[in-house]
Amino acid sequence: MSAGVAYDCDVLVIGGGIVGLSTAYAITRAAPGTRVTLLEKEAGPARHQTGRNSGVIHSGIYYRPGSLKARFAVKGAAEMVKFCAEYGIAHAVTGKLIVATERAELPRLHALVQRGRENGIPVRELGAAQIGEYEPEVRGLAAIHVGTTGVCDFVGVARQLGRASGAEIRYGAQVVRVDRRPERGVAVLTARGDVVRARVLVNCAGLYCDEVARLAGDEPGMRIVPFRGEYYELARPELVRGLVYPVPDPAFPFLGVHLTRGIDGGVHIGPNAVPALAREGYGWGVVRPWEVAGTLAWPGAWALARRHWRYGGGELRRSVSKKAFTAAVRRLLPAAEEGDLVRAAAGVRAQAVLRDGTLVDDFLIKEAPRTVHVLNAPSPAATASLPIGREVAQRALAMLDAV
Repeated sequence: MSAGVAYDCDVLVIGGGIVGLSTAYAITRAAPGTRVTLLEKEAGPARHQTGRNSGVIHSGIYYRPGSLKARFAVKGAAEMVKFCAEYGIAHAVTGKLIVATERAELPRLHALVQRGRENGIPVRELGAAQIGEYEPEVRGLAAIHVGTTGVCDFVGVARQLGRASGAEIRYGAQVVRVDRRPERGVAVLTARGDVVRARVLVNCAGLYCDEVARLAGDEPGMRIVPFRGEYYELARPELVRGLVYPVPDPAFPFLGVHLTRGIDGGVHIGPNAVPALAREGYGWGVVRPWEVAGTLAWPGAWALARRHWRYGGGELRRSVSKKAFTAAVRRLLPAAEEGDLVRAAAGVRAQAVLRDGTLVDDFLIKEAPRTVHVLNAPSPAATASLPIGREVAQRALAMLDAV
């Protein structure tokens, strides 16, 4: 370590979504006095994945026992409810139904029951006639009720994490260059010409996490392939009381088109999952050719397309056809009509894809000299943000102690 280096902070976090803000919060809670600076390219927090999702506090029922997703979701759901209650952030524990509408889905539904029990989640199995106890307008062959699922204002959570962290948060600070030297620390240059020097760097850049890793001189071994999730709002919200999900296909990390009564009382429907033509491509009209070229240059994108073209074709059809999207909704909610669906804001998911086309299903956190990279933070990242933040903070603080 050179005694002549003047550091602006001890830990520099890139990314002002809920994971980055939770990491900053966890660092200052675990090690008071640690100087933390957070850089976010947007004018405020949670402008992308955190602020453009269903707002669901996931129970953890879907995730492989022992995986980071399972551990973080189960613990994170309880902590998120407690955090919201402590700070007066809008939330509700509503419970949800997972409904099988075809016989082929029944074995997968039963497997979810077992998985839920292995993860310590209370689950109630329902026959067709019992579904109406929770959702009178929903139809299915069988269902399970998961009582620990809820909804909350994740943007409000992100703001509160930022306030409570005590970190220096700089908005409008896009990182364009990273200079990392093991013996001298990390220097980051922003688009407006500011330089920030730190002992340790934490990359929580979400949709751009792989690019930030490469700026730091690290090959992440994956690429972010953006998938847009499109939503509608239900014009007759009285048709749905809470949360209603289909039985997911275990081959994909997407949960399918579902119904979510949010904290505002409105019911969102979606999302589907279609390739986005930009990492922040919230509509078909948003195209960034250099980002599309980057995706097409990654062998994993082509392997993924070959493997799952049939599934992807169905998602694309629902994207361009409101009638097809409505048909997916009517499997769960027969009373819904095409005119009941009103377009709502879309989101984009930062999906990590390996070179062989494998969709990274779990959290992916890698370490490099003086650096921690969060390279995949899939659903339930918002739900699990408090334990994820502690995990990343622990790694960053261990590095800080070692330099």
